[in-house]
Amino acid sequence: MKAILVERAGGPEVLQLVDLPKPEPGPGQVRVRVEAAGLNFADILYVAGEYLVRTRYPTVPGMELAGVVEALGEGVEGLRVGQRVAALVGGGAFAEYALAPARSVLAVPSQMSPYEAAAFPVSYFTAYFALVTQGQARPGEWVLIQAAAGALGTAAIQVARALGLRVVALASQEEKLALCRRLGAEVTLLSTQDDLVRAVREATGGHGVDILMEVVGGDGFAQSLKMLAYRGRLLVIGSASRTLAQMRPVELMKGNQSVIGVWLTPFLNDPAALQAAQAFLTPLISSGQIRPVVGERFRLEEAARAFEFMLSRRNTGKVILEP
Repeated sequence: MKAILVERAGGPEVLQLVDLPKPEPGPGQVRVRVEAAGLNFADILYVAGEYLVRTRYPTVPGMELAGVVEALGEGVEGLRVGQRVAALVGGGAFAEYALAPARSVLAVPSQMSPYEAAAFPVSYFTAYFALVTQGQARPGEWVLIQAAAGALGTAAIQVARALGLRVVALASQEEKLALCRRLGAEVTLLSTQDDLVRAVREATGGHGVDILMEVVGGDGFAQSLKMLAYRGRLLVIGSASRTLAQMRPVELMKGNQSVIGVWLTPFLNDPAALQAAQAFLTPLISSGQIRPVVGERFRLEEAARAFEFMLSRRNTGKVILEP
């Protein structure tokens, strides 16, 4: 099978298109013929050796996919050969075939394209665990979403609206803000505008935001803290700036505020958390109330171009690789 192999840390230049043996499913696994794979900023960090877990080279990257079940490992129940699915795989999705833990496999509604299905697992599960599990969101609260036109951002707007939250969306371009408004954002602001803290507080009637989904980090982290309401929760989900953030923890005392980490990977080993997320998201997907936003699509052999495109910050929605 064709796959993207990475043998050393680096950027787009280390991605190699190679032929590898088709993987065989072990106990509790399924083999999926990949129709589409989602590209996440976490994949870029993983290839660069900058992710939260140590990258073990050589590796085939790719954390999420959509395709057709081709083989079942021992003990797998509730899935069948030929079924269309989406899955969180942790790694290996940038290939023609990949293995997925059966517990993280989701049936795909007939009306959903492979590209939409591949854009679903990472972003929507992360949005759910951030807002519900970690953020303890309550209807009527304000949530601020950074990089709101990206894959996670567009997912978070839709999940937030389904939860009855009021959304402030930040993005770098007016065209991206227009997309956020179509998805249900109540307030949209350019992330580059002057005095963003004042603008956020004015938009929320002086209240500030109850939840802030922080994905940029770096110098803007201190500014994010100033946007929080009393008892506000800042959810750290990423650091796209790839620079260190600084804060004085004692400042949190003034507003009884919290800074909370959010990382999808540990939840994949928590059956109860996964089940709760699936129970919430599945009806919304099936009814069309939430629908993944698909951005640019690249062939597998164009993986380096896909990485470069994402690094340029031009993408809206999920960037997709097609085997």
